[in-house]
Amino acid sequence: QVQLVESGGGLVQAWGSLRLSCAASGSTSSYNTMGWYRQAPGKHRELVATITTGGSTDYAGSVKGRFTISRDSDKNFVYLQMNSLEPGDTAVYFCLYEGRFSNYWGQGKQVTVSS
Repeated sequence: QVQLVESGGGLVQAWGSLRLSCAASGSTSSYNTMGWYRQAPGKHRELVATITTGGSTDYAGSVKGRFTISRDSDKNFVYLQMNSLEPGDTAVYFCLYEGRFSNYWGQGKQVTVSS
């Protein structure tokens, strides 16, 4: 089992910035992918960004150039720096840990961007 603890998020005005953090603990593996997905009311959960232990990243087109994902692989921490936030970014953000055999999700953190 892998446990994920998320922090950050909150309320911000448009064009502001927020940072999300996620720490994985438990039966983590040396090679994994961590990242963030989000789900807005009435919508499906969607990819925001992921990063492998090797540092390879993947971003949703809607956040490229505004969001930056990074990680501390030694400690299995992943961060999402969100800049130039837009009201359309309002959602619950979920941390994801993709292990060798199983995936794990965090509880989710609310991000609200006011116009």
